[in-house]
Amino acid sequence: MAPDGRLRVRLAQASPIPLAAGFDCAPGEVLALTGPSGSGKSTILRCIAGLDRPRDGRIECAGELWLDTRARMNVSPQRRSVGLVFQQYALFPHLTAVGNVLAALGHRPRATRLARARELLASVHLAGLEERRPSQLSGGQQQRVAMARALARDPKVLLLDEPFAAVDRVTRQKLYRELAGLRRQLAMPVVLVTHDLDEAAMLADRMCILHRGRTLQSGSPHEIRTRPADALVARLVDMRNVFEGIVRFQDASARRTRIDWHGVALEVAHAPQFAVGTRVAWTIPIGGIVLHRRDRPSRGEHENPVAGTVVECLALGDDTTLGLRVDGPAGLQLTLRVPTHVADRNGVAVGVRAGASLLAEAIHLMPWRDPGEEGQARDGTAGANEVG
Repeated sequence: MAPDGRLRVRLAQASPIPLAAGFDCAPGEVLALTGPSGSGKSTILRCIAGLDRPRDGRIECAGELWLDTRARMNVSPQRRSVGLVFQQYALFPHLTAVGNVLAALGHRPRATRLARARELLASVHLAGLEERRPSQLSGGQQQRVAMARALARDPKVLLLDEPFAAVDRVTRQKLYRELAGLRRQLAMPVVLVTHDLDEAAMLADRMCILHRGRTLQSGSPHEIRTRPADALVARLVDMRNVFEGIVRFQDASARRTRIDWHGVALEVAHAPQFAVGTRVAWTIPIGGIVLHRRDRPSRGEHENPVAGTVVECLALGDDTTLGLRVDGPAGLQLTLRVPTHVADRNGVAVGVRAGASLLAEAIHLMPWRDPGEEGQARDGTAGANEVG
C-alpha cells in the first residue's frame, strides 16, 4: 500500500518526563498540541524530530518508520525529513536571510539552491530582504526566515514550537494570516505547539489536549471547547462553568435529559449514556447562557431560567464578564459574557438582581470523577466552581 503521508505518533515513558501520548496528523492538516506548562508539548515535538528519544514509542511519517523502540530502531535527526521552527527561531546570526535558507538546501543540486532560497523567501513575503542579517530584521521577519528555512528541507512534516510567542500582538495577527494562506500550499502534516487556546482554535483543524504528558482528548477546536471529555479537559480549555449534578429523568421522545443541580432542575441535550441516578459533571460555555432583560423578566418561557445576584461585573472593551450567584443554599456562581452596551443598557452592576437562561443544547454532560484522581489542572489550584 502506498504511503498516505500521515504522521502517526505513539509515545510512552514514566520518566524523566512522563509521556502517554498518541495522535495522527494527515497531510495538509494542522494539529495543535496544547496544554499547561510541563504537559510535554515540546518534548513530543523533539521526539518527532529525533532530538529526544522516549523509553517506548513508535513514530511513522509518510510511510517511513522513524522510531520503533521495541525493534530498537531510531532514525537520526539528520535522516528524518522534518522542518522545525523554534520559538526563538535559532537563525545563524552571521548569515544573511538567504544564507540561512541556503544552509538547509544541501540536499538539492548546487546550481538550483540560490533560486530556490529566493523563491522560499518570496513565499513568506521577504522578497527584497534577502541580504539582511537577523539583527537587521524585525521579530516577525526573523520568524519568516525560520519558516522558509524549515520548508527548504522539503520536509514530510512541519513542526512549529510556539512560533509566534516572541512577537507582538499586531505582528502575531499578521503571521496568523500568512500561515493560514501558506498552509494551502503545504501538502504535509503540520504540528503546532501552543499554550494559547485562541491561537490553536484559529489555526488548527484539530487540537490534542495534553496534561502531564498524557493525551486527554483530540478533536476539532469547536468540539473540545463545547464537548470536553471530562471536567479536567473542561478546566484545561478554560471553561468557567463546570459543576456536578444528578441525572433524574430521561425522555427519549423529547430528546431531553433532566438533571438536578443542587435543587435546580435543568433540562439538557439528550444524554442516554447516563442512567437515572448517575452522578455527572456538566459544563456550559459562556456563550450558552443568555442574560434576561431587566425590563422584561422571564415568566418561565426561556430554557432553564435561573435568578440570582451579580457578584462580579468586569468590562473588558466591547465585552463584559458577569458572575451571577444563583439563588439557593449552595451559593453557586455562573459566569457569562454580554456585550458591554447590553450590560450598560440593563443597568447591570455588582449587587443587582438578574436572571439568565441556560440553553439546553449548550449544556454538556460528562462522567463524574473524583477531582483528586485527576490531579489539579494548570497550577494545581481548584477552579472557582465545584468540580475540579
